[in-house]
Amino acid sequence: MSDSTNTRRRKKRWAGAVGLLAAGVISGGVLASALGASTSTSAASGSTASSASSGDARAPGPGGAQPVRSDEKSVSSATAAALRAAALQAVAGGTVYRIETDAGDGVYEVHMTKADGSLVTVKFDKNLKVTKVESGMGAGDPGAAGRASPGAAA
Repeated sequence: MSDSTNTRRRKKRWAGAVGLLAAGVISGGVLASALGASTSTSAASGSTASSASSGDARAPGPGGAQPVRSDEKSVSSATAAALRAAALQAVAGGTVYRIETDAGDGVYEVHMTKADGSLVTVKFDKNLKVTKVESGMGAGDPGAAGRASPGAAA
């Protein structure tokens, strides 16, 4: 075979590979958009699930966007908005993935992922003021109904 035939075949293979790669990237983007849209919840429902707006487009953290303990509850959308704003000021560059009441040493808590990927929990008092920022899922609040809390040391 001649060099020009081999060159044409090589170009066709590269073009095919690039086409497949482009199709995969486009499909992945469409899938990611669809998944992101399905996990967002409207504020009208009173949910505090993270939406793709306000810098929270990443996947939820451990436990997801809803409270994982039976003794902690979701908060109203107005309260959630105030807590989110204060938590983002306290942890610059962070992403909020869950906002809930706190069964331990605070009234409210906001679970976040810092810009470096580490987890933090921002605790609040009844006046929606930050009282502390704890590393991880929290400093081991009492567990609900006989089970250890997610942040408790083993």
